[in-house]
Amino acid sequence: MSHDETQIRTLIHEWAAAVREGDLDTVLADHTSDIVMFDVPPPQNGVRGIDAYRRTWPPFFTWLANGAAFDIVELEVTAGADVAFAHALLRCGSPEELAAEPDTRLRLTLGLRKEGDRWVIAHEHHSFPDTTADPTADVEEIRALHQRWFTATAQKDLDSLMVEIADDVESYEHDAPLRYTGVDNVREVCRRGLESAPGRVTWDVPEMQVQVRGDLAVVWGLNFMTAEGANGHLDRSWSRGTRVFRRRGGRWVLVHQHVSYPYDSATGAAVTDLVPDGEVLQQ
Repeated sequence: MSHDETQIRTLIHEWAAAVREGDLDTVLADHTSDIVMFDVPPPQNGVRGIDAYRRTWPPFFTWLANGAAFDIVELEVTAGADVAFAHALLRCGSPEELAAEPDTRLRLTLGLRKEGDRWVIAHEHHSFPDTTADPTADVEEIRALHQRWFTATAQKDLDSLMVEIADDVESYEHDAPLRYTGVDNVREVCRRGLESAPGRVTWDVPEMQVQVRGDLAVVWGLNFMTAEGANGHLDRSWSRGTRVFRRRGGRWVLVHQHVSYPYDSATGAAVTDLVPDGEVLQQ
């Protein structure tokens, strides 16, 4: 490693340490007066000039002071006679964000020039990868997750039903109380449902709708349930269902569910015998 590369690496590490410490003077040091930064937030044409660059940092320092990380995990430097560039990956995020996505990295590219015998930063480019560009694969993954649930229901496999439910799930079920909080309580609801009929129990969402934005997905549709009695009679029912998923640790988990029947406004009783076209279900 050349002397110039060593000098630049030291400069960058000291800059990152100053960011973590909220030391604005050191953050600004070793930057040109005409610095151009392409940052994660707007403006689209970048932050231009040292005064504009200075104004971006106080809100970021406040965010870091709440426990967020800003740590270089990989740094490469290439230096010429009077121009150099560096690219780095940083662990950057709140404790909650990094717990959910520990492999998330901030990408950083720096352009430097030599003024006299010192290197100064003339350009910074910060970015995170865009995880929302093509949700097709995520939609298919969410649909496949439901298919696993449908299969586990038919097999009365309670353990498999629980695999993709978050520990802190909150579910609004048909039965009282108003809400079920936590995976253990939801497991008990599922257990009762599977054991409600001596024969086969099935579940399907024939016209499922799925929307994915980043690490959040929403699914809705009409639930079609069947339960086979001891005499072979098949009870059928339709209800409404909405489910919310979050991507945590690289996988989708259910964080909220809301299922319901419509009600009769005259009596206040739940109406459990409707079918999608509005007619009464024939048992």
